[in-house]
Amino acid sequence: MLIRFKKNLEKIAMGLLSFMPEEKDVKKLQQTIKEYEANPDWHLYLWKEEDDVLGAIGLRIENESNAIIQHVSVNPSHRNQGIGKRMVIEVDQLYRNKYTVSTTKEIQEFYQRCDETNDFE
Repeated sequence: MLIRFKKNLEKIAMGLLSFMPEEKDVKKLQQTIKEYEANPDWHLYLWKEEDDVLGAIGLRIENESNAIIQHVSVNPSHRNQGIGKRMVIEVDQLYRNKYTVSTTKEIQEFYQRCDETNDFE
């Protein structure tokens, strides 16, 4: 289940985002989390199953018509179970009525694989 990021889940969110290559640096990671907390155009969601948070997906609203997925991360011990794909599908469903959803170049290949196995329409 996709849940909206809250401050009390900051350490979990930082841990998940740290698995992304561009977020390995602690200062960069802290800046990213602060941006998700402060910027109303940045939206971070966590994937929760039972009592465990297993993944994170973040996007930014670029303008009145575009939403860009910029982070997708799943706990390594829970990868290859479709969690990343389910997060992408749910975010797409949340935003597609108002925005065209696309990705950064780092996420694009994964997003396209999700699209090939699921009809986002």
